Amino acid sequence: MAKQAQTFFLEEWIQTNSGTAAINKTTTPQSARAIIQAWAHLRDSLTQKSFTQQHYQSLQTLINSGISLYVADPQVKLVISILSASHLSLPSESYPLFLRLLYIWVRKSSKPSLTLVHSSIDVVLHLFSSQPVTVKFFTEGILLLGAFTFLPSTSHEKRTHCLDLFCKLLEQDYNLFDDLVPNVLAGMGYALSSCGAIHFTRILDSLFGMWNKQGGPSVSVSHGLMVLHLVEWVLYNCSQSQSFEKIATFARQILEASNARYAPFSVVMGAAGALRASNRSVSTGLMELRSSAEKRIEIIANDIVSKNVNEAKDGVLLQCISLALARSGDVFSSDSLLLCLASALLTEIFPFTRFYSKILEVRVNFSTTGIHEVNEHLQSIIFKEAGMITNVFCKQYARASEGTKTEVENLIWDFCQDVYMSHRQVVLMLRGKNEDLIQDLEEITLRAFYMVVFFALAVTKQKLVPNVPREIQMDISVKILISFSCLEYFRRMRLSEYMDTIRAVAGSVQEDQIACVSFVESIPSYGDLTKVHVSSNKMEFTWSKDEMQTSRILFYLRVIPTCAECIPASVFRKTVAPILFLYMGHPNEKVTRASHSTFVAFISSGKDVDSERVLLKEQLVYYYMQRSLEGYPGVTPFEGMASGVAALVRYLPAGSPSIFYCVHSLVEKASSLCNEWKDLDDEPEPCKKLLDLLLRLLSLVDIQVLPSLMKLLAQLVVQLPEDGQNMVLNDLYAQVSDSDDVTRKPALVSWVQSLSYLSSQATINGATKRPESSGAKSWNKGRLLGLNRIFARL
Repeated sequence: MAKQAQTFFLEEWIQTNSGTAAINKTTTPQSARAIIQAWAHLRDSLTQKSFTQQHYQSLQTLINSGISLYVADPQVKLVISILSASHLSLPSESYPLFLRLLYIWVRKSSKPSLTLVHSSIDVVLHLFSSQPVTVKFFTEGILLLGAFTFLPSTSHEKRTHCLDLFCKLLEQDYNLFDDLVPNVLAGMGYALSSCGAIHFTRILDSLFGMWNKQGGPSVSVSHGLMVLHLVEWVLYNCSQSQSFEKIATFARQILEASNARYAPFSVVMGAAGALRASNRSVSTGLMELRSSAEKRIEIIANDIVSKNVNEAKDGVLLQCISLALARSGDVFSSDSLLLCLASALLTEIFPFTRFYSKILEVRVNFSTTGIHEVNEHLQSIIFKEAGMITNVFCKQYARASEGTKTEVENLIWDFCQDVYMSHRQVVLMLRGKNEDLIQDLEEITLRAFYMVVFFALAVTKQKLVPNVPREIQMDISVKILISFSCLEYFRRMRLSEYMDTIRAVAGSVQEDQIACVSFVESIPSYGDLTKVHVSSNKMEFTWSKDEMQTSRILFYLRVIPTCAECIPASVFRKTVAPILFLYMGHPNEKVTRASHSTFVAFISSGKDVDSERVLLKEQLVYYYMQRSLEGYPGVTPFEGMASGVAALVRYLPAGSPSIFYCVHSLVEKASSLCNEWKDLDDEPEPCKKLLDLLLRLLSLVDIQVLPSLMKLLAQLVVQLPEDGQNMVLNDLYAQVSDSDDVTRKPALVSWVQSLSYLSSQATINGATKRPESSGAKSWNKGRLLGLNRIFARL
């Protein structure tokens, strides 16, 4: 609207503002020389007294120039002369082109000659009375007649003649193609802005009844948007010219009275156009119109909610209501509007049910029908405005009744689980066969993820507040977490709204055991996770290759540590432990790290007085060490395993057999890795890391376990190469000297000195013993016997 005064062609303006500007136009810029020659050829037709194909081509050249063409008064005289010449036999397809030239002149001329305007009107009126009216001729005539009436210089008599013919043409039956609708709408816009009350009523009737008329255009969102911006343009003009009677007529005829001949989608968009016009003007007439527009939209929304209508038309109507609300600024709230928005989002903006069913049909029926719809949907207007519609959806939710809020919440949560189940199945079928289709689908699901995040945040602001019962808060929190887990695969960036929602709901769940158990028990079972799927290309997809499933489990593994204190031992044993140990062997390091973190959280949770929990912790250690060490090095991340070992040593009861087993397993694994150690330059990093971990345990294990650790570690050290022994001893010296533990430091000092002595003796005697294999064996045996005697003294 800000650039309205600079707009020459209303049909271009409504398409541009609707986001539906035609891309299939064949207009190409023409050189000035070609344009001059074209006008010259047309002038020759008068002197030659015949209109040949060459003349028609020249006429086409002018039209192909599009809006860049300028038509001056002399050219208009030529066009009038050709159309008036009785001796010329013009082809029927030339009439729409001549009318287009006159239209360009009317709209681009700053001050057209009144004489030429009236002469042109007379010629056009005569043409429509003497020539058969084709569809193209009809649309160009409607556009030109409307432009004539919009000219301020047109006399009242001529304007009335134009409007009479205009209304007569509109009221006839015609087959109007969709691509010609913008021209007809623009002609109506011109006429509505300049006509009197009687013609205004007739034109409005034709405008909103166009789609229900026999041979009328098809119902579509693009047409709805054009109606929206056309009505906005007309009503704003009426407001500026203080034509309040026409504004009142629009309210009575379109907004306040129901008419079965009017297409509901056009009425909705007309009401939205009225709302937009009222946003731009402080006119009293438009402000009164606003209330009627809001009521009309609500009535149509109620009809959709209360009864079943034609599915295709209902889909367009839902989209139009969504776009109408999104483009009308801050509007009223209504339960029916919220339900319509929810339905539009889940079935029209994110139509996964339709997409998935059609894609799966391809495998059964070997048909490609419906697959191209996905890419087309990405380019659609409704999808591009998903963000604005989501914003309106959240605002409507905040002001709805509690019953409707709950209904919509359940629709969204169910939607998330449906997408998770169906998308996994479709991706399994398409993987390796149609990656482009998967990418298109996931671009749509990404927007759906954003919608769910923003809606969930709106829910937390409404439901996680003191005046809402605790049970409802917990139920909402668990459902949001489950829904987020289903869509975790589609999360591509760190959203502040996502983090705010997670913090709010996770904080609620971790304070309530019932909610915590409910969330944990929603995790897919071990049997479901490990079920082997076979795709259409005969490839097997095991649990570790299912990326969407892995993302969901990773979400659980990140949330469960925050509420580990509230998970009963029986629930953890049955539900979490099998999955935790399964995903410790996952090739993705993020997943394995999360598994180790979950183990640490459980080991460090609870109190020692809970005997069942303590017993489970001790039992889990055995399998934890097996799973960790069998994947190390390689799958198991050292930092994750080290944190798990430190946790079990710290939190299990002193002298627990599980700790002894942990120490023994670590030494045994380190020994097998250190056998590969040839020299310091070729030192194996995994072995060195395990040695560092064992050295750290000297200050972590309890006094009951310490002697066993010292013995096993010493046996390991004396088997290392000389450089390895020196490295370990240096680390031991530094660690013991820095220790301030008065309980274990004396024993450690004596042990380090004895270990150092044995190592030095091995260095002296090793040179002569080592070449003989039998001597080397006896030498190592002697070292171990000496080591045992030292431990006996300790």
